[in-house]
Amino acid sequence: MSLLKKYFGPSTLIAAAFIGPGTVTTCTLAGVQTGYSLLWALAFSIVATIIFQEMSARLGWVTRSGLGESITTSLGSSGIKYFAIFLVTSAILIGNAAYEAGNLSGGVLGIELLIGPQKFWPLVMGGICFLMLSIGKYRLVEKLLIGLVITMSICFAITAILVQPDLGAVLQGFIPRNPEEDLLLVLALLGTTVVPYNLFLHASTISKKWESTASLREIRAENRVSILMGGIISILIVITAGTFQGGITEVKSGQDLAVQLEPLFGSAAKYCMGVGLLAAGLSSALTAPLAAGYAAQGLFNWPKDEEDIRFRMVWMIILGLGIAVSTIGLKPILVIKFAQIANALLLPFIAVFLIYVSNSKKLLQKHINNKWQNTLAIGLLFTTIILSLKSLNKIFQFI
Repeated sequence: MSLLKKYFGPSTLIAAAFIGPGTVTTCTLAGVQTGYSLLWALAFSIVATIIFQEMSARLGWVTRSGLGESITTSLGSSGIKYFAIFLVTSAILIGNAAYEAGNLSGGVLGIELLIGPQKFWPLVMGGICFLMLSIGKYRLVEKLLIGLVITMSICFAITAILVQPDLGAVLQGFIPRNPEEDLLLVLALLGTTVVPYNLFLHASTISKKWESTASLREIRAENRVSILMGGIISILIVITAGTFQGGITEVKSGQDLAVQLEPLFGSAAKYCMGVGLLAAGLSSALTAPLAAGYAAQGLFNWPKDEEDIRFRMVWMIILGLGIAVSTIGLKPILVIKFAQIANALLLPFIAVFLIYVSNSKKLLQKHINNKWQNTLAIGLLFTTIILSLKSLNKIFQFI
């Protein structure tokens, strides 16, 4: 197996999915508002993504089915099964709809940088997604868009070197501190990296590359390499924004996001950021509705057919809700940030069931979680729950 095929596959799609407009926006907000001080939160999020996505990939590889199907199979016909279906369905519906609104809003930011603002841009973005999903010709275009996102990521890497950050201060940023003042931003960083729908997407797509006779070691290596690459890009965006702020103190528009690329592209920075945001928004806007369809397909035991009317209805609902939210006049930056926070708040609901099925001998036989995997996963889960509860408390204080 060539190096490219060995380390780039389903996990690369997951990494590309979380390097969307939400990541660019949230990481830029973190850099502009807090400098390097939240790099520890991003590092925590990357570790959590590697652990949870490995569990999802292992589950899909062994069972040759998705996370939704594994949940219903492991719970049998008990009353808990239907409660679980209700919880997971609610989390997927709310989370994916919010994330889809953020994806479309991010794409709109890109169009505005390239052409200019118009109220109908969300409808145009949504219409393009609907057309591509309807005719089923999105996969080739999606690869092109992912290529553009990777190109934008390389641009951030080069810019991070050009701005010459204080390496001592950067290293200090990886030391955990009390995040009371920045709880919502910490939660947004978590939600933009550990994306709940990616757990369903990974389990459903893993069998398309890896045969049942493949090596679990190779699957884990691909997972670590891809997620780490995506995580490093996120870290570089924070470092770039924290070092070269270009005179901005907050992020309100796509132009504010583009400022950090000026050391590399000068006056053309806004056009480069525009293309990147458009590609990132569109690729993620195609992926999120499909992931919701895969989740429902497994939960309700529908045929594994993307042309099934029920599968199509699910992605249409998610896309429709995303379009509706992105057209009601809210500021795109606000929509994107809310989507990441919503993801983090809903993550524990999905993670609980992922950990449960990853310990099912009925499903995974000898490939269930070992003690270290359970310790790390449960520790990450409780940390996420604590952050979520503290953040909710902070939100209610403002109501």
